[in-house]
Amino acid sequence: MKKLSMDELGRITPDQFKQIAKIPLVVILDNIRSMNNVGSIFRTCDAFVVEKLYLCGITAKPPHKDIAKTALGATESVDWEYVEDVVELVQTLKQNNTKVYLIEQTDHSILLNQFQLPEEKMAIVLGNEVFGVTEALLPLCDGAIEIPQNGTKHSLNVTIAGGILIWEIFKGLKNTPNW
Repeated sequence: MKKLSMDELGRITPDQFKQIAKIPLVVILDNIRSMNNVGSIFRTCDAFVVEKLYLCGITAKPPHKDIAKTALGATESVDWEYVEDVVELVQTLKQNNTKVYLIEQTDHSILLNQFQLPEEKMAIVLGNEVFGVTEALLPLCDGAIEIPQNGTKHSLNVTIAGGILIWEIFKGLKNTPNW
């Protein structure tokens, strides 16, 4: 076994990335306060070829050195857009037949290991590191997905939660006939 060199990794350019097929997943960052978290989620969206990333509310947007530090160039490859009002964004996505799910612990959460991918395009909303998703989104969304946790904390960093969800969705979608 040996570690692969940069040349052996077969990385594509940001322009090539823009041309390849993306998974039908939209990721929405709702008032994420840490720019390092924003950059990390950009990288995750690049790794799993997410269709689009929306930055909402107080979520910082590129260019910024603290986002760039963890994004490592993913702000150039991932299709992203800033939309101030997350409620309006979710309403627009739903009007365009996108199923929207919160990543949140609620009284009606669906555990991730029991979640069934919808037939339609899907969006997930990742909320603020302290307060979670905007409360006004709860009645608008198609459901809430919760990552089962057995420890004492019952919370994960938003980048970890986002990475787990995006990976699980990627795994589920890459084996479908539409992708």
